[in-house]
Amino acid sequence: MKKVIMSLLSLSLFAGIAVGCTSDQDKTAKKSKESKESTEVTSGASANGYTDLSELEDQYDIVIIGAGGAGMTAALQAKEAGMNPAILEKMPVAGGNTIKSSSGMNASETKYQKAEGISDSNDKFFEETLKGGKGTNDKELLRFFVDHSADAIDWLDTKGIELSNLTITGGMSEKRTHRPSDGSAIGGYLVDGLVRNVKEEKIPLFVNANVTEITEKDGQVNGVKVKLNDKETKEIKSNAVIVTTGGFGANKEMLEQYDPKLKDYVTTNQEGTTGDGIKMIEKLGGATVDMKEIQIHPTVQQDKSFLIGEVVRGEGAILASQEGTRFVNEMDTRDKVSAAITALPEKSAYLVFDQGVRDRAKAIDFYDEQGFVVEGATIEELAKKIDMPEAALKETVAQWNKEVQAKSDTQFNRATGMDHDLSTGPYYAIKIAPGIHHTMGGVKINTKTEVLKEDGAPIKGLYAAGEVTGGLHGANRIGGNAVADIIIFGRQSGTEAANFASAHK
Repeated sequence: MKKVIMSLLSLSLFAGIAVGCTSDQDKTAKKSKESKESTEVTSGASANGYTDLSELEDQYDIVIIGAGGAGMTAALQAKEAGMNPAILEKMPVAGGNTIKSSSGMNASETKYQKAEGISDSNDKFFEETLKGGKGTNDKELLRFFVDHSADAIDWLDTKGIELSNLTITGGMSEKRTHRPSDGSAIGGYLVDGLVRNVKEEKIPLFVNANVTEITEKDGQVNGVKVKLNDKETKEIKSNAVIVTTGGFGANKEMLEQYDPKLKDYVTTNQEGTTGDGIKMIEKLGGATVDMKEIQIHPTVQQDKSFLIGEVVRGEGAILASQEGTRFVNEMDTRDKVSAAITALPEKSAYLVFDQGVRDRAKAIDFYDEQGFVVEGATIEELAKKIDMPEAALKETVAQWNKEVQAKSDTQFNRATGMDHDLSTGPYYAIKIAPGIHHTMGGVKINTKTEVLKEDGAPIKGLYAAGEVTGGLHGANRIGGNAVADIIIFGRQSGTEAANFASAHK
């Protein structure tokens, strides 16, 4: 347990590192935050927003299971609707997989796109996501998703969470990936902002509170059973329950059950992503969808199972084989890029980029601190350090720079992430290979986020949002859509659960 706690705390501290401090006041706040989170190892609660378990009441209007991005968003929306929600999180810190998010949040027709003269549309976002999902996406969920994406960006703005810096991810034709203004990783920034708002709204957020069962009476959900600090179990009553527990990307048994080929893959998921919510909902008769659709992310540092965000490629990096040559359109969808890497003799490759990419993708500074980044003053020096043929890599980069200038990738038809060439030394490389990243399958919901039974009827009083659900992404998730998913459907679940709870008080 100690290992899990320390691992999660290190991720919380990454949040502060990734966002960056812009003033002495920010630096002081960061030091204070780190000190308070260190005390959390022994206390189980934090002045950063967590509520002491002794304050857990017997009843709330709405119980939310899981304190990732979807759960905290749902709680804030329910509070706005006049409800008294509570969040229960089984891990020692809030954030879930959200804190590990890197690239950004996709949205179309936003004010930030318009300010940069980007002509995007919800219809284009819909069609490109549908194509990325191989046409198997739930079209009703997808339509709701794209049509409410700009509103979600605006809503975050009202919470002091501004995502004004634009980049692009694989499978997209427009810059619709929104991230913090300094270009840093979105995960820590988003989680810090949501926790801050939860605290300001006085919404109780309990950690070390493991929900083991969703209870029901007369065909209607009426609360949960929760185990506190791995000891006592308590039953909490509520008029509605929202499940935001994430997927099952860290559950080896479930992964093997649905795709035995993934047995030896590393996973980028945090330790708590074990499919608990899916299992509890199945016991209530809830249906699941797309459970075999498990996404492999192409760029994962293998030693620490750490995802290297798509933003690195979006800002101009290329992928090179051990032979020093490009072998794929780096901005193709994740399944295709992963397959191309796996087809190489070494089943691994290198992200190669220059100082310009590093300046635009601030998360690289954190990757460097973790020991992932190799540096060379010149292309030849970099090649030597990573045991690549020097002439081959030099020629590859030179050819790439010509193609960027001509805006035409004659080798692999890459059309995005070509705004800048790789001509500003020093040069860098990160060794990567594919790893388990996201489970597209989960419980079946409708656009009201109601959890559905096999016959399509909703389970009364039960809602779900985020990676615990299935259908939205189809057979392949587009980078940047998961963060949009948790905010858009997190908000919807909070609103709809509040309507139900209010009508059933």
